[in-house]
Amino acid sequence: MTGFTPPPYPYDRLDDLREVAAAHDGGVVDLSVGTPGDPPPAAVVDALARSDAERGYPASIGSPAMRDAAARWMRRRFDVEMASDAVAACVGTKEFVGSLPWLLRLRTPERDTVLYPSVSYPTYEMGAVLAGCRAVAVPVDADWRLRLDTIDDADAARALCLWVNSPGNPAGALDDLGAAAAWGRAHGVPVFSDECYVEFTWSGAGRTILEHGSEGVVAVHSLSKRSNLAGLRAGFYAGDAELVRYLAEVRKHLGMMVPGPVQAAAVVALDDDAHVEEQRTRYRERLELFRCILADAGIDSPLPQGGFYLWAPAPDGDAWAFTTWLAKEAGCLVSPGEFYGEAGSGHVRVALVQPRDRLELVGARLSAADRK
Repeated sequence: MTGFTPPPYPYDRLDDLREVAAAHDGGVVDLSVGTPGDPPPAAVVDALARSDAERGYPASIGSPAMRDAAARWMRRRFDVEMASDAVAACVGTKEFVGSLPWLLRLRTPERDTVLYPSVSYPTYEMGAVLAGCRAVAVPVDADWRLRLDTIDDADAARALCLWVNSPGNPAGALDDLGAAAAWGRAHGVPVFSDECYVEFTWSGAGRTILEHGSEGVVAVHSLSKRSNLAGLRAGFYAGDAELVRYLAEVRKHLGMMVPGPVQAAAVVALDDDAHVEEQRTRYRERLELFRCILADAGIDSPLPQGGFYLWAPAPDGDAWAFTTWLAKEAGCLVSPGEFYGEAGSGHVRVALVQPRDRLELVGARLSAADRK
């Protein structure tokens, strides 16, 4: 008998090109993974060091202070009121995304399908696979927005959940979250809205699915991008009280706990908006700068509606050739679009997580290559 064989982790497939890019004077400029490169707020680091929360087991659901801070943030940002029992902590949102199908199938064993955008974060699909579920990709339109009208009734009847991600990774599109919530309620399908890039919404104000009511929907938020705290693994989910309560209770039994010092630091991060505004400015400037760098190389890459990625069309639709060219000529590592679904295979994702001088280095290398 042969058991499950994990597929190659997408970013591990870039290892050979990483060596090629690193051979440049000045080393590789890694724009492949959305790992924040800027410092977290000093007050957050101080809270992490001074929490005095190291000895005891932390609350899996999240401390009252963390849940209250999350509720305050949602009130400030979205004018949404959430009761404390409708908010719970998670150990970074990736583990929440990856484990959700398994936990939902325990709750509704007669259903077995996860619906997710056809161009999206790979863990939506992998979470379904690891739970032994059907992973059904929902098509997106020419602007990379979810096509709810294409979901087959038979798939809806079997669906454990529908994932939406707005602003979207990798293309930065903004979905109609009200329409997603309405679709879920009409079909009896819980809708989970991954909103980890919401603080970096460029087209209008940031939006949450909870603006359209909490019945049957859960919003998922992370401090990784907002506060440059990916290494702390701190996030939370909020919404439908029954769904949140169920997930929180199961997760208690699994010991899924955000460390106490991290929860203390999260409170400080959630209560401070100033550092987020500074980060917004950085990302916006980098997006505009690198768009110009690509334009000088003959690549017209539109600015996203949200997020800090450029979703750049590859010449002749060959993303791997474009990725290889950037590594060889510019010492720059990006991600081929197929990492995010076959429908994205004609693009590359460029994560603007490096400081301005590193991006300018890529531009200088490309200019030098043009002069050869």
